[in-house]
Amino acid sequence: MNILQRIVKSIQEDLVLKKEIVPVQSIESSILFDRQTISLSKSILDSQGVIAEHKRRSPSKPNINFGLSVLEVASGYALAGAAGMSVLTNTQYFGGSLEDLLLARQACSLPLLRKEFIVDEYQVLEAKANGADAILLIAACLEKQEIKTLSELAKQLGLEVLLEVHNAQELEKSVMPSLDMIGVNNRDLTTFDVRLETSMSLIDQIPDTFVKLSESGLSSAEDVIKLRDCGYDGFLMGEHFMKTDNPGASAKNLIQSLKT
Repeated sequence: MNILQRIVKSIQEDLVLKKEIVPVQSIESSILFDRQTISLSKSILDSQGVIAEHKRRSPSKPNINFGLSVLEVASGYALAGAAGMSVLTNTQYFGGSLEDLLLARQACSLPLLRKEFIVDEYQVLEAKANGADAILLIAACLEKQEIKTLSELAKQLGLEVLLEVHNAQELEKSVMPSLDMIGVNNRDLTTFDVRLETSMSLIDQIPDTFVKLSESGLSSAEDVIKLRDCGYDGFLMGEHFMKTDNPGASAKNLIQSLKT
């Protein structure tokens, strides 16, 4: 069983208990459930396109940054001019939580992406109830019908959908009208190896009707410019900012350099 399969299995097991503790009716009665969402895709196109991420750890990096509060990070990203903020909500493998999403919502008015391994409609409802504006769906752990069901529910709730792919086969099975953004993850989720060439090789196969993102492994303005010249609109960056003492300042420096 590879890393991705282990993560999905643990999530499915956790969901059984979560559904008993917090029923759907409770989620739908949340104060934020009827909140008007902000368009992440529009924000990407209207800015330098940098989605800045909050991430404490990952399976390949057990300690990226546990010393900063989400409130600090979210406020810093907003001041930096980020197009949006990605919030890891997986606890076991990434050290995140839904509370992080709520705190980020409290701290800033940026469009928020719930970054999670979403495999169940319950998680889409959770995203809306905790202040998200968009959700991530990962093609590697979903069948085509599952992508359709989850993305259509998200659209009904006013959430945008970022579909993540790693290769041409995942892209081919996944393209559908209920998506807003398609992101190419340069990190292989089965091995966690990173290759920017993954984005370069898939750009021409992504239809122009979608906002195009490159994710993972971006560590400089030069990387972003290279990918922008290739045709990408957005750039999801987390570890590059989070490994510093001041992620907001790090994001601001990079975004300012993109402007010049």
